[in-house]
Amino acid sequence: MNEDKNETEELKEENAQEVPTEEKEDKKPEKKDKKAGRKKEDERLTALEAEKEALEKDKAALNDKYLRICAEYDNFRRRSQKEKDNLYGDIKADTVQKFLPVYDNLERALKQGTEDEAYRKGVEMIMTQFCATLEKLGVKKIESLGKTFDPAFHNAVMHVDDEEQGENVIVEVFQEGFTIGEKVIRFAMVKVAN
Repeated sequence: MNEDKNETEELKEENAQEVPTEEKEDKKPEKKDKKAGRKKEDERLTALEAEKEALEKDKAALNDKYLRICAEYDNFRRRSQKEKDNLYGDIKADTVQKFLPVYDNLERALKQGTEDEAYRKGVEMIMTQFCATLEKLGVKKIESLGKTFDPAFHNAVMHVDDEEQGENVIVEVFQEGFTIGEKVIRFAMVKVAN
């Protein structure tokens, strides 16, 4: 019996010795699996971070592109509006310029003496209405008589020496000048003293 006991004890010891080695062997692959899993997770995390950075760069690039397009459109809109305003002003100036001979003829008609008061009154009314229309369009007469000659507004066609007048003073206006805003439609034709 002793022998049986010894054998049983030996078997138990062998089994006991085998179990820890199996457990140790099982733990080693688990550690390897955990390390490999962590490594894969780290790689996956790195890949995701790189993808996130790439998406943020793309987002920044798209945002920059969007802002540039908005700025270009805003500049285009302003430029178009400015061109439209300039075109309207140029067309208005050209149209008014074509009507200025009518103003000159009405002015000459008013300077002529007539015995028919009704005729004179009618011409005065037409001239008043014409001037009111020009004013509504933003057309202003260039004040010239008695003012200092300014080549930006006046066209000197005659020169006279007059000691009673100052230097470069306009003494006579042959043809009225007109402006729309700061743009000269027609220069005033004047006679300058000294």
